[in-house]
Amino acid sequence: MEHLSPQQAFEALRAEANTLLIDCRTEVEFYYVGHPTDAINIEWNTGVDFDINPHFSDQVLRMSGRKDRSIILICRSGKRSADAGLELERHGFTNVRNVLEGFEGELDAEHHRGTVGGWRMRGLPWRQL
Repeated sequence: MEHLSPQQAFEALRAEANTLLIDCRTEVEFYYVGHPTDAINIEWNTGVDFDINPHFSDQVLRMSGRKDRSIILICRSGKRSADAGLELERHGFTNVRNVLEGFEGELDAEHHRGTVGGWRMRGLPWRQL
């Protein structure tokens, strides 16, 4: 799996019209924290216990239509999406990339996100409902 900076991911999405951007955070994070414009939400972790979604690969295949379609995964900080990408590769997906820093980036010295990295901090297009 290739790892991209937020800017590299944005540029890849602009250059490759058929690439899917999948935000694998929870639905609550996706809608209330915000998400990259045009991202599709498929949860990697679900429920109050944050269990791994046993249908993740099937749901991605349903959205992508085929296992060789270009997919870029993003989460809060790049860790969940890396795990989700490895799972997709185990299920035969061949063109999976992960966004380092994720949407919000790592915690800063004050334990806040969104100040030391991430899609949103880098000024890339995003929306919040």
